[in-house]
Formats: sequence, structure tokens, C-alpha cells
Amino acid sequence: MAQKPAQKPAQKSAQKSAPTPSRLTVLAGPTAVGKGTVTAWVREQHPEIWISVSATTRRRRPGEQDGVHYHFVSDDEFDRLVADDELLEWAVVHKGARYGTPRRPVLDALAEGRAALLEIDLQGARQVRERMPEALFVFLAPPSWEELVRRLVGRGTEDEAERERRLETARDELAAEPEFDVTVVNRRIHDAGERLVELMRSGTT
Repeated sequence: MAQKPAQKPAQKSAQKSAPTPSRLTVLAGPTAVGKGTVTAWVREQHPEIWISVSATTRRRRPGEQDGVHYHFVSDDEFDRLVADDELLEWAVVHKGARYGTPRRPVLDALAEGRAALLEIDLQGARQVRERMPEALFVFLAPPSWEELVRRLVGRGTEDEAERERRLETARDELAAEPEFDVTVVNRRIHDAGERLVELMRSGTT
């Protein structure tokens, strides 16, 4: 009886398939609500998540590192970034410093299939929604207005005039909560951070 010729093993493709682009998550909320603190917790506990680093013209606060917390740039350099369309979004915040998100690192992270988080202010979130409406927009809210005021005063990084400006801005920011896909209340950093990561992984509310 004739033997069937041995079948050759299927050859594997020499090229790996490209990763599926991931979905950007945008975190915003009122001043002093703890966006930076929650983001720092996510960075420490979930290093697999890529976190965008914004550019800003404001002065560096004690303990902040250039390239880690922000890219601290001059007004002239910020003007260049805007002119060359290198920012995904940018805004003047609290009637003073400018903040913006470098576009290329965000697009590269998404193309690599990485879970990507963008922590920005309300004006920036609105701009990103216009350009990337498919992103997940998360509003970080305080447990109460009184707690927001306590946190702002307690951190001691602004003088009285600056605190009043920020509180005025915060009232407008809180009113924008319905614009977002989902709200996370920042009662405890750990709980808010875990809920944010859960939303990023599920991509749903």
C-alpha cells in the first residue's frame, strides 16, 4: 500500500501582525480634584499604561521633574509648538500659563497598542473630543465642593489671589461634568485609580 507523502508543516508568516491600535482615555476635572495624584498612582501601580506628559509654560513646583511631570518650556518654545501644529490640544489655564499635549507621542503609543492616558484640563479635553471623538472621556469629581476647597487650600502651592482664580475656574469646570462619558469620584486615590484603570481596560462605562 502506497504511503501518503508527509505533509509539510505550515510555514509561519515571517512578519508579525501589527498591533491593534488602542483607545485613548482622557482624564479631566476641576482644579485641585487630584488628577495629578491619581495619575501618579496609576503610573506607579500600572507601569504598562502609557501616560502622556504635557508641555507647560508655568514654573516648576517643588518636587516636579522635567519630562516626568511636565515638559517645562519657554513661551517662545510653546509658540513654536503651536505654529508647527505639534500639539494635540493646548489652552491657557487659570488666566495664566499655557498647557499642551505633544501630538506625536500620543499617536505612537496608540499605534503600538498601548493603553494610553491623557490627563488634561477641561479646555484641552474639549479640543481632543473634536479631533478624537472615539476616545473615552472620564471626569474626576470631588466628593463635595467643600472638600475641593479644602484640598486647594491645604496643598499650599498658591497665594490667596491664585486660589480665588482657581476656585472661580473650578465652578465652571464642575458644570461641564455632563459632557463626559463617565464620572469617577475621587474619595480615595487608590479607589479612583483602580476604577480608572478598569475603565481603560474595558473601554466602556
